[in-house]
Amino acid sequence: MSSDITLYTWATANGIKASITLEELGLSYKTEPIDIGSNIQKEEWFLKINPNGRIPALTDGSQRVFESGSIMLYLADKYDTDRKISYAPGTPEYIEQVSWLMFQIGGIGPMQGQANHFRLVAGVRSDYGIKRYIDETKRLYSVLESRLKESPYLAGSKYTIADIANYTWVHRGPGMLEFDISEFQALKKWVDEIGKRATVQRGADVPRRDQTDEQREELFRSARARIDGMTNSDKH
Repeated sequence: MSSDITLYTWATANGIKASITLEELGLSYKTEPIDIGSNIQKEEWFLKINPNGRIPALTDGSQRVFESGSIMLYLADKYDTDRKISYAPGTPEYIEQVSWLMFQIGGIGPMQGQANHFRLVAGVRSDYGIKRYIDETKRLYSVLESRLKESPYLAGSKYTIADIANYTWVHRGPGMLEFDISEFQALKKWVDEIGKRATVQRGADVPRRDQTDEQREELFRSARARIDGMTNSDKH
């Protein structure tokens, strides 16, 4: 489908929400890599696209859209006329879809994000922070587990943007935080199924990075070892 979309992104859980959605809809788009480690997202030109200085952001012609959930809703509302990955506004299924999308944005995103911070990148070790946020992440996973025991997808019988949003965080979370997703059998089945989609695989590789899964896992191990190696005097 023809479009004038530019996606400003990096290969994070939030970033790939947008690229997977674009791939699922079969939209043509340009990618502008924003290396968040270099703080490009804080430069003046980018703040005109997203005043919050975060990725992803998107322009569609003269229209700017920022925040990952807004981008997903915008793309679904404007381009998913066949309702491939969304439900029609006003329907009960649409409300369910939006509810699970907001569950990710308000729950799994910030809570797992804090777990990732304390377990992988913090400058001090906080056993309290690690336990608090990993426990809360697992609690939120249990909410997904309960839903997926009764429904094949989060919003109902169809795979939607709600599934994409939650998947981008869940599929890598257990490996980063070192717990077994097999604790949640229905969730694991859902993750495995979504991960087989070619559109998801393509979207998860935007912008393309020359890093294997094994290399990524080694980075996570090294990050956890750094935290674990901190002395008692560093613990808060």
